[in-house]
Amino acid sequence: MTQAPATARRNVAILVAAQAFLGAQMPMIFVVGGLAGQSLAANPCFATLPISLIVLGSMLSAQPLAAIMQRFGRRTGFFLGAAGGALGAAVGAWGLVLQSFPVFLAGSLLTGLYMSAHGFYRFAASDTASDAFRPKAISYVMAGGLGSAIIGPQLVKLTAEAMIVPFLGTYLAVIAINALGAFLFLGLRIPVPPPPEPDAPKGRSRAELLRTPRIAVAIICAMVSYALMNLVMTSTPLAVVGCGFENAAAADVVSAHVLAMYAPSFFTGHLIARFGVERILATGLVILAAAGVVALSGVALGNFFVALILLGLGWNFGFIGATTMLAGAHRPEERGQVQGMNDAIVFGCVTLASLSSGGLMNCAGGSAVQGWTAVNVAMIPFLTLAGAALLWLRLRPARA
Repeated sequence: MTQAPATARRNVAILVAAQAFLGAQMPMIFVVGGLAGQSLAANPCFATLPISLIVLGSMLSAQPLAAIMQRFGRRTGFFLGAAGGALGAAVGAWGLVLQSFPVFLAGSLLTGLYMSAHGFYRFAASDTASDAFRPKAISYVMAGGLGSAIIGPQLVKLTAEAMIVPFLGTYLAVIAINALGAFLFLGLRIPVPPPPEPDAPKGRSRAELLRTPRIAVAIICAMVSYALMNLVMTSTPLAVVGCGFENAAAADVVSAHVLAMYAPSFFTGHLIARFGVERILATGLVILAAAGVVALSGVALGNFFVALILLGLGWNFGFIGATTMLAGAHRPEERGQVQGMNDAIVFGCVTLASLSSGGLMNCAGGSAVQGWTAVNVAMIPFLTLAGAALLWLRLRPARA
């Protein structure tokens, strides 16, 4: 479904703006969610449960949202995502007022609908793009996260302590972001996929898709890149504050991390086009490993900054590379099924990572330093899995 470059570029511009403005709510919630959870939860091991439920909500809504977009179009799905973000923030705010952890968790689960829709921005960028423009379109939309990296943490600084109830102002700001940002989608020009003809190709089954080598490896690399990024980032505010630094320092570290997640997107697509997606994926995994090494070497504020910057850069190469590989590995009639399946698997693993993050951080030792060490050591087996899968794909044609 390829259209004129002007239409593709218009859609990409709108999605970049949505990534920047609506996407600002994600770093906001990731900065304050664990801290708010720590203040509400009876057991500190569950401090990151609110973030885990956001990702769980994203996983549960990925397949239904993909089906809705396949039938009614991207715009409908994105409006539903903004509505979910606003409703989740409203329920979360009410939980803070009541000092109720269960109500706060319910709001987090609803917020997952926005996170799921947000994940489809990158796929929507490729819908009207030519084969040559596709990796660049995906990269440009991801680059819109630079705006969210600046807007989100700065709004946290302005709102976290602005009201008597800590963090309430942040959640009220998230409601406003969703209400205003939804208007951006009125300008999208992505055709609704036509209903399949009775004799049209049905596409492969889920089992057949998962047995396709490039699809399987793309999902594994996306899963590992996103899950490890989430595992470490979720614990970062707790680790920074636990090591004696201020909340503002935690916000600055997360801001640097999110900038590093999205800044390379201006050239990631060009690098993929020049060097090939497998090499960029491998580079991303190596950078993620380097982030763990830096984090394990000390808990000075500089270590947090460098480790989280490397974490963001590794995620960018790994996740954009995996998305590009996946987008070129399925047929048009399989788009909804493949993308929904991919995000359900990826966010299912991210849910486990974010839930494990709180347990490792607060319950794997007697101090913040020991918890932070446990979080970063946990990266090793998953990086090994992704590296082995990528190597297998690379060597497979030679064996064949």
